[in-house]
Amino acid sequence: MRRWTLWLPLALFTFFVGLAAYQLTQPKDEFVHSGMLGKPLPEFDMRPALEGMPGASLADFKDGQPKLLNIWASWCLPCIAEAPQLEALRAGGAQIVGIAVRDKPEDVSRFLETHGNPYARIGADDLSELQLAIGSSGVPETFVIDGNGVIVHQHIGDVRESDVPKLLEILQEAGQ
Repeated sequence: MRRWTLWLPLALFTFFVGLAAYQLTQPKDEFVHSGMLGKPLPEFDMRPALEGMPGASLADFKDGQPKLLNIWASWCLPCIAEAPQLEALRAGGAQIVGIAVRDKPEDVSRFLETHGNPYARIGADDLSELQLAIGSSGVPETFVIDGNGVIVHQHIGDVRESDVPKLLEILQEAGQ
């Protein structure tokens, strides 16, 4: 009976090495997907992130018109990269509501002056409350919200040029 206990550490080590090897062969998914897809936006009412522009609230997404909800920050380098694509989305007819995460008004202003302002409204999410409530794991992220305030699509990461037609198509479908 004592003999098998000598082999127990080797058996446990072999098991864990096998488990690690199995995990390494599985496809890698480095994104945290929102569990909110198909669900309504939570209640929120945010002050403007920038003087002279309106803030954002749930009511803005319940007017029957689908919109894009863009989670971003002035300190975010991928947000700079996606700025021209957001402008292309706006030019394609998309209404974009921005949520500035953990940002200062002067930094938001400087960012928009430098990279353009595609937003109809910008709310200030000082504590990342809305960002976390809708399942966003970082910046930038863009959500398609139907005219009833329901999240129908999540785009993780910066919007690339190749993503613009797809997002416009999803936005159009959300309005039907």
